[in-house]
Amino acid sequence: MTAPIVAVIGGGQLARMMTGPATELGVTLRVLVESPDAAAAASAHQIVVGMPGDADAVAAVLDGADVVTWEHEHIPAAVFEAAAQRGIPAFPSAEALAFAQDKIVMRERMDALGAPNPAWAPVHTHDDLDAFLAAHGGVAVLKTARGGYDGKGVRVVRSAVEADDWIAAAAEGGPRLLVEQKVAFTRELSAQVARTPQGNVVAYPVVESTQRDGICAEVIAPAPGLDPLLAAAAQGLAITIAMELDVVGMLAVELFEVDGSVVVNELAMRPHNSGHWSMDGAVTGQFEQHLRAVLDLPLGDVTPTAPWTVMANVLGGSREHLASALGEVPDSGAKIHLYGKDVRPGRKVGHVTVAGDDLEHTLSRAREAADIVRDGAPRRATATGGEA
Repeated sequence: MTAPIVAVIGGGQLARMMTGPATELGVTLRVLVESPDAAAAASAHQIVVGMPGDADAVAAVLDGADVVTWEHEHIPAAVFEAAAQRGIPAFPSAEALAFAQDKIVMRERMDALGAPNPAWAPVHTHDDLDAFLAAHGGVAVLKTARGGYDGKGVRVVRSAVEADDWIAAAAEGGPRLLVEQKVAFTRELSAQVARTPQGNVVAYPVVESTQRDGICAEVIAPAPGLDPLLAAAAQGLAITIAMELDVVGMLAVELFEVDGSVVVNELAMRPHNSGHWSMDGAVTGQFEQHLRAVLDLPLGDVTPTAPWTVMANVLGGSREHLASALGEVPDSGAKIHLYGKDVRPGRKVGHVTVAGDDLEHTLSRAREAADIVRDGAPRRATATGGEA
């Protein structure tokens, strides 16, 4: 029996982390990587070097594939057209992915579904932005509708003058803009689901995520102290969005918890940083689940393997400290995942996960392991109780 071929557009760490589950499932993972030293280039079963806008490279990665999927949202329409011409299913579809590609399209659809949106409005002029600010407390979050991630394309503003460059760029054909109410949230949550083409769906436990400088730093699974009714409501909301938008594969619904309810922040139709905990903390991790879903295989068990799992991202630092990390935290149960990426300050170059019975101990050990991977030593407490 010939192994099914899953073509993946995008050669970053998300594609890299699909390789292990693909091997276990007997699936050939063929990845379109942007360069020979991209994160997924060293791990994928087959690679094609090229950009998503390169028709020849796209044709090569699609040749003989059973399905094509994505590790990021920045997929040109021509890729979908090329897949359709060859009769290759593309998941999520262009129609579904549009809601993750464009935040204005997403907000409009969430409003139509009656999903809990923050107050928002498109921005075309300085007057649009000033009017919104006047109506919502004088401070708001301005976003580019397309292209933003990890804190990019997001700006907190108190005057339209602070957005002169973006408004001018939009007027000249740059990304459209929208402004959102700056939500006074208690914490950030993420509800992940997986859905097959036949409509079968499973929901992972709702998790809490902590952002630093717009980048996810930590995830706790499940979200501690979350009201079970609110957790069920968040899962139900994610399932509804997946069904109504006809999402196939993994869907992450990023949420704000506000006064005992949730508000939709953003959508991601792929494996997501908030789901990395599941690689080591659930019976079926999100990367295996995504492959199962796009291949229309039975979905895996999402039961957690421990009461708590903490994922801590490694931001910057040096890969040279891996051996030290393995030796310094032997009793933590830390699982270390490095992405094979060049190190830059603040760049996600890996993550660690620790599972355990006690939340505080599990959180402490995950942070310590991430610190050692990054710096070669854990952070030290200062006399004032902070960290050196």
